[in-house]
Amino acid sequence: MPSSQKPDGLPQYSDVTAAAERLSGHARVTPLLQSNLLNERLGGRLLVKPEMLQRTGSFKFRGAFNRVSRIHKNVRGAGVVAYSSGNHAQGVAAAARLLGMPALIVMPRDAPEIKIASTRAHGAEIVFYDRLTENREEIGECLAADRGATLVRPYDDPYVIAGQGTVGLELAAQAREAGVRLDAVLLPCGGGGLTAGSALALAEECPETELYGVEPAGFDDTARSLAAGERRTNDARARSICDALQMPSPGEMTFAINVRLLTGGLVVDDDAAAAAMATAFSHFKVVAEPSGAVALAAMLEGIFPIKGKTVAVVCSGGNVDAQAFRAALDRPG
Repeated sequence: MPSSQKPDGLPQYSDVTAAAERLSGHARVTPLLQSNLLNERLGGRLLVKPEMLQRTGSFKFRGAFNRVSRIHKNVRGAGVVAYSSGNHAQGVAAAARLLGMPALIVMPRDAPEIKIASTRAHGAEIVFYDRLTENREEIGECLAADRGATLVRPYDDPYVIAGQGTVGLELAAQAREAGVRLDAVLLPCGGGGLTAGSALALAEECPETELYGVEPAGFDDTARSLAAGERRTNDARARSICDALQMPSPGEMTFAINVRLLTGGLVVDDDAAAAAMATAFSHFKVVAEPSGAVALAAMLEGIFPIKGKTVAVVCSGGNVDAQAFRAALDRPG
């Protein structure tokens, strides 16, 4: 595994440990789960880190709080602006509320209702956009400039990356406490903040462990970018049930880290993600959204072979509408 020493301007391992200190008492320490029955079926040892048990139902609270809490008190009155399909939206809204700041979130009109409702419940104002015809980054930047607010980007921000990296930091500590040597860790990958931050931590804590980002088919920009050695984009016509992982391309900061530290990228289809949602429910008693289940799906589908190995996967979130979750549970097989 390459060194986690940073190029200029990027977060490093010490930023992840600093984020862990800042998040202490605010973010939850999520457990590591395993199922003996599933391990017998797979022929290996599978550990699942359920970030749907995190505040706001996903890992996104970690990066959001780490970033928002660092805004200087003199400018907090102007609030924050963020753009998100829902999980970052909720994380930023919750962090802003804890710190007494107003929040405005730019969300796609087709975001899951549970994510819209939760973002509003945390006190945020929402501006909707059409993800097929409008640019959320441009909308967010304009709104932030008009209000004098701080723009909190979903992944290409050093404090956000460092905050997300506390997932990997916790995972490494929990594995060490259990006396487990991890052969590999698989993480859902959209813009790359969770993979990049966790890679900074795991490359330092578990240097022999292989690290993989997992994406839905049609949105495999990080896998293709890793193979090419430079950032690639997705086809604008691509569609997936994994709403939280639909990025046009990897982030600049996140890819600069991931290209150094990830072993590779894996890709699963929507059917595999839905089946993994059902498995997460039946074996681990947790509710995973489609995006949150892709790393588990890669394991269950044999895309990453676990036989004879010990592998950890992160289930990154559980914010799924009841109808979509019911459909996953009702799928044949």
